[in-house]
Amino acid sequence: MTLTESTIPGLTLLHRGKVRETYAVGEDRLLLVATDRLSAFDVVFEQPIPDKGRLLTALSAFWFRQLDSLGPTHFLSTDPEQLPPEARGPELAGRVTLARRAQRIDAECVVRGYLAGSGWAEYRASGEVGGHRLPEGLREADRLPEPIFTPSTKAEVGHDENISREQLAEMVGADLARELEERSLALYRAGAERSAQAGLILADTKFEFGWIDGAVALIDELLTPDSSRFWDVALYQPGASPPSFDKQYVRDFVAGSGWNREPPAPRLPDEVIDGTRERYATAYERLTGEAWRSGEGSA
Repeated sequence: MTLTESTIPGLTLLHRGKVRETYAVGEDRLLLVATDRLSAFDVVFEQPIPDKGRLLTALSAFWFRQLDSLGPTHFLSTDPEQLPPEARGPELAGRVTLARRAQRIDAECVVRGYLAGSGWAEYRASGEVGGHRLPEGLREADRLPEPIFTPSTKAEVGHDENISREQLAEMVGADLARELEERSLALYRAGAERSAQAGLILADTKFEFGWIDGAVALIDELLTPDSSRFWDVALYQPGASPPSFDKQYVRDFVAGSGWNREPPAPRLPDEVIDGTRERYATAYERLTGEAWRSGEGSA
């Protein structure tokens, strides 16, 4: 069963995003529903990826529990018994996260440990990534001397835009910008260490934060194949884009199709849909050490 759009009678829908939908639960809690919609280059595709919403929910829950010691988060539970009765239907099984309500900070907090994607393109053009001057002669997929923080704007519609740390400080204030950078780097390092234990490289990822009870809290998803780039250590070879367990497979296909990255998105062949689902499931199994049970809501 795939889910492209949710409806929960009795609960107020607050927001329908590219992939997730948010419902109010009282004054201070939210329900986050992960659908099977796919977004690439900030455009939503017509075709869903089977199991994707459940995989994202399960993997985010895993990471929130793993990294709980690194600061406040919005995460409460994915346990059906702790969800409102309205959210326990079979179509929502394994897709729902109960979270604390936060006032979102409108910035994407990107951390890069390796030179890939848009960072590689920027480096080739300027020798910099997000305002960080990098050594000369780096190859695609090279490990960076140290992980770097490269924020971007958070766009509701259209494409996010990369900004410098100085621009982030102008947007949110110097103290908050510094805290966002420190938290993001700490989370990346912890996630990269755990990924390495599973034989995976966490090349880069993005985090989101918000205010909860006067403190900066980690929100949204965490270290999933939708928000992160994972490579297999055994197949890693700098100088080209390594095989990955994320939606880079889709990006590569649509980039080769000549698509201009504007809506509507092109249709995906069955092998790309199946291959994307397989990569997400493999990432889940490698990172958690648990077999993925298709359609059973492994969260």
